[in-house]
Amino acid sequence: MSTPRDTVTDSAAEQAEVLASHAQYLIATAARAPSVHNSQPWRFRVGSQAIELWCDPRRKVRADPVGREMLVSCGAALFGLRLAVRSLGYQPVVDLLPDRSQLRLMARVSVGAPAPLNGLEREMLTAVPHRHTHRGPFTPGPLPVGLLAGLQNDALAEGATLALVGDGLGYARLARIAAAAARRGDLDPRARAEIRRWTRSAASAARDGVPAAALAVSMPAQLRPGRPGRLPQRDFDLGRGIARLPAGGPPPAATAVLLTFGDRRADWLRAGQALQRLLLHAAGKWVFASLYTQPLENAVTRALIREQLALPGNPQMVLQLGLADSAASTARRPPDELAN
Repeated sequence: MSTPRDTVTDSAAEQAEVLASHAQYLIATAARAPSVHNSQPWRFRVGSQAIELWCDPRRKVRADPVGREMLVSCGAALFGLRLAVRSLGYQPVVDLLPDRSQLRLMARVSVGAPAPLNGLEREMLTAVPHRHTHRGPFTPGPLPVGLLAGLQNDALAEGATLALVGDGLGYARLARIAAAAARRGDLDPRARAEIRRWTRSAASAARDGVPAAALAVSMPAQLRPGRPGRLPQRDFDLGRGIARLPAGGPPPAATAVLLTFGDRRADWLRAGQALQRLLLHAAGKWVFASLYTQPLENAVTRALIREQLALPGNPQMVLQLGLADSAASTARRPPDELAN
């Protein structure tokens, strides 16, 4: 007859076995998360009781001095790690920002009670390999019925809000702000140098940065009467002729802003988890998102977006959603390179 001590010991041994046996898979799944410029600013440390997620400030982009975007990216990786644990038949137990003396330690994730994967989680897991930030043309057509409501529920489940930007004045205001941010970026030599640092030519074998196959020629905002168009995308090409995706195409089916009530480190991590959760849900329906970080790099512009659109929270990501044929996902660094 087993005693409580035996049960605890068996549970700890099972947890250690799950982490040790599946460490590469857990890291690889987490690392499929989106990050600014595909900078992949994360590291992982696998122990006998938990796998730790650490941010990597060496990979923080220069336009992110306080690390907000870096932590949003790490939050997205954290959701991927949670989903990977779920796929093994367990509940993940997350300790967010567990040690105030270790500011780079984002979370500890341990293996909890057994629980089968549900249908939506299975769809999201299947979408992990083909989810990508979409910069090329969308395919015409509406989003699947009920998807937007489902994505809003995804955000709420992670402590965030997905605010939809409707036709007319709301979109026009957002487009003007985004266009002004894009013009400032085009004229800033430091921003242009950062883009060159993180873009890759077709011949590059790098496993980080944005490859030519994922780039489209920059276009201005498409202000169309009665319906939103495409917001201006960051000009990754910079006149070098390396972009391989065509520009233009039908407008997106929806524009939205991901919000959090607060605006601190834990909120940024929550925003990232919400982002990856809703992106994987959408990708499971072959709906993809263009992500816009440029308008949110400046604190004044972030406040202006909140004010001009009367948003009930702090903007953490602007995104446009639409149907699209699958594109090649950007490369990721191998798990061995990401583990401490």
